[in-house]
Amino acid sequence: MKWVKYPAINPFMTLKLPQPGWIRRILALISSIFVSTAAWAAPSPAVLDGTHAGVRAAMGLQREATADLMKSPEVLGTAIGLDESGAPALVIYFDRDATSVASLVRSLPPRLRGIAMRSELTDKFVAYPRTRPGGGGVSHTALQPFPIQLGTSGGWRHDLANGFCCGGTLGSLVQVNGVKYIMSNYHVFESDIVSGGNNMVAMTGSFVVQPGLIDVNCDANGAQNVGTLMKLSSLPDSNVDVSVAQANAGAVAADGSILEIGPLSTQIEAAFLRQNVKKSGRTSGLTRSRISGLNATISVTYENECAGGTAFTKTFSGQIVIANNGNKFLRSGDSGSLMVEDVATNPRAVGLLYAGSSTSAIANPINEVLQFLGTKLGGTATMVGN
Repeated sequence: MKWVKYPAINPFMTLKLPQPGWIRRILALISSIFVSTAAWAAPSPAVLDGTHAGVRAAMGLQREATADLMKSPEVLGTAIGLDESGAPALVIYFDRDATSVASLVRSLPPRLRGIAMRSELTDKFVAYPRTRPGGGGVSHTALQPFPIQLGTSGGWRHDLANGFCCGGTLGSLVQVNGVKYIMSNYHVFESDIVSGGNNMVAMTGSFVVQPGLIDVNCDANGAQNVGTLMKLSSLPDSNVDVSVAQANAGAVAADGSILEIGPLSTQIEAAFLRQNVKKSGRTSGLTRSRISGLNATISVTYENECAGGTAFTKTFSGQIVIANNGNKFLRSGDSGSLMVEDVATNPRAVGLLYAGSSTSAIANPINEVLQFLGTKLGGTATMVGN
């Protein structure tokens, strides 16, 4: 897949009053519900999470407006972010390649009922393709001696078709009923759902390997089996992009250590705005960023098979958005990485990374991921750590 660099575009555009059309209908709907016009002041030092009064007020506006906004093909999603003064704002993500996007952005008012509105122009959000060459520093693509650390290249053993082979990230270790599982994304382990180019589909019991095929010249004999797939079929019907493989005995570090991060805490952390986070992934290794959006509704495009055509587009809700300017935090092949708080030792998990654009990365909240796994695997899912 060819990647191109887009010209710089200022995502913080000055917004004018709405023009006739779908924006006006949205404003009328919102005006009939919200009666307070007091603007929210810059936030206090309180944590800007879902319990913060300003964040909750912005979520109310988002809840009323998002369904109508998402009817426009130019709108890729909404989230709760911050305006230039640091106050909670409703962020609308626009497809910058859409022909009419400039007029739509100009149609938005700067504030609605005291809540700032902010536009962000971006390319489409995709479940990151798994076919990009990998980085430097500590190798996240090399064959490791057993027991391996996670945050490393890996994937389904037969993930090749259409003249390509693929790989993603074996992100972290979870445990259910005393059984340890390697956690990654559905689209890393399970997305081959048609026999197509390789005459195979991903099935429970299939081997998961380290490194992924893309890092061993598409020859599975150069990789090692580290687990067996437990097909969960999280997509397209659930709100998480997750899959697991039962770890082979002795194949994975018992404490769930992640390359350049080390062992985790068994506790998890809820995301909040401006939270500092990090991840360890196959392509870009250890990277750091900050949370830029909460409670996001985001449309994400998925492909079938390795480097296949579009399979479906999925709209997720309640997602975490992370600043990813120029793909500096998350790149192709980093899908499946665990996002954790940026502390030196035993960080708590915050989210499971799975998609993004050149401006923003997207993660499932980790509590929702663990709840899904616990339901599917018949127990309580927890992070493996100290």
